[in-house]
Amino acid sequence: MYKTLLGTQGFRKGMDLYFKRHDGQAVSCEDFFAAMKDANGADFANFLLWYSQAGTPVVKVTSSYNAEAHTFSLKFSQEVPPTPGQPVKEPMFIPVAVGLLDSSGKDMPLSSVYHDGTLQSVASNNQPVLSTVLRVTKKEEEFVFCDIFERPIPSLLRGYSAPIRLESDLSDSDLFFLLAHDSDEFNRWESGQVLARKLMLSLVADFQQSKPLTLNPKFVQGLKSILCDPSLDKEFIAKAITLPGEGEIMDMMEVADPDAVYAVRTFIRKELASQLKSEFLSTVENNRSSEEYVFDHPNMARRALKNTALAYLGSLEDSEMTELALHEYKTATNMTDQFAALSAISQKPGKTHDDVLADFYTKWQHNYLVVNKWFALQAMSNIPGNVENVRKLLNHPAFDLRNPNKVYSLIGGFCGSPVNFHAKDGSGYKFLGEIVLQLDKLNPQVASRMVSAFSRWRRFDESRQTLAKQQLETIMSANGLSENVFEIASKSLA
Repeated sequence: MYKTLLGTQGFRKGMDLYFKRHDGQAVSCEDFFAAMKDANGADFANFLLWYSQAGTPVVKVTSSYNAEAHTFSLKFSQEVPPTPGQPVKEPMFIPVAVGLLDSSGKDMPLSSVYHDGTLQSVASNNQPVLSTVLRVTKKEEEFVFCDIFERPIPSLLRGYSAPIRLESDLSDSDLFFLLAHDSDEFNRWESGQVLARKLMLSLVADFQQSKPLTLNPKFVQGLKSILCDPSLDKEFIAKAITLPGEGEIMDMMEVADPDAVYAVRTFIRKELASQLKSEFLSTVENNRSSEEYVFDHPNMARRALKNTALAYLGSLEDSEMTELALHEYKTATNMTDQFAALSAISQKPGKTHDDVLADFYTKWQHNYLVVNKWFALQAMSNIPGNVENVRKLLNHPAFDLRNPNKVYSLIGGFCGSPVNFHAKDGSGYKFLGEIVLQLDKLNPQVASRMVSAFSRWRRFDESRQTLAKQQLETIMSANGLSENVFEIASKSLA
């Protein structure tokens, strides 16, 4: 935020003064703040609240266009929800980087903004700019851009200019437009994520009411336009076509429903894979390389995109796609590609799945970090009934309950599966409860980290709440329970 407000050179001036003043001293956040402020003669108003006030600000933005006056207004209101010990919050100093897009998707030149009763220039060296930072410091305030000759679509919070939750009045068609045209890569990505979250939540509601699931063709088209845009960085494409995770969607629900969220995310992945099959196939083919492994950005980006496409294709019930993943597995010249092919294959149970997992272990068994990834991949699987496989892996010669990283890989990985950890019959909760008690005798710190997987049990439906609560109570009633586990379990129950 300092750098956003002061620019690269201003930030550097602040750093130089900070080192000049404080070299070799013990310093505080206030000293850093003072150096940034003094070096630039900057007005930072209430910026120090970021250090003292808990909670994430929620910022709401509404926009309006006045065609006669050629002005475009953005109204901001901010609120920080109450937190323990701080029921009443002051407004924060929030830098919001903004650009305005015209109907062709180009950034409009910005020269002045009307704010607080004065017309302020935002030009740089007397030249209009394509992006500017608005300083939101009050509970409610308005910024009005002048000389705007058509209704723009605002690109808000560019480059994630402040750690806030943003709620805007952008319509779905505005978001699709930003997804296709925004010059700010963060906002292109975020527009896609907002659309995906909305889409997933509406499909979850359909699933819960037993309605048939259908995928909005505009969403498919939006992802296709990104997948097929040669001007974009390949690593950006890989991130932009990846759906939000199940956990993120469950966090947005009143009552988290792991079955519905998993079913919907799987449906969307398969639907995208089948509708964009030829695009995904050419993405895999065009981004293969038999060259020696190179660790640099172009190669990392190429691998990321190819492997994201391969994971989509691997979700299809299609023997040709299994063959493709198997071919990628066998011809891989590095572990990144080989592990990605293994992940694509491991989505489906069967002989190929078992053979490839066994082959990978044989190949990498002497590298314990790779073996940990191999454990985690199997533990995180959403193949129903996977708890039995994880129980078997506890007896695998490479697994050791006394080794924290192996526990985090296998048991921690299992807790990340919405299907199996949150299984309706409580088998996942029961498994974790047993493991926590075994671990507590060996390593209470690790046991307390594992028991924290139960900490959000109240977010779920009543039957899951009952099953998770039973496990917490069983843990609490155990003889000789460590203080570490007692603290987390008792706080979870409190």
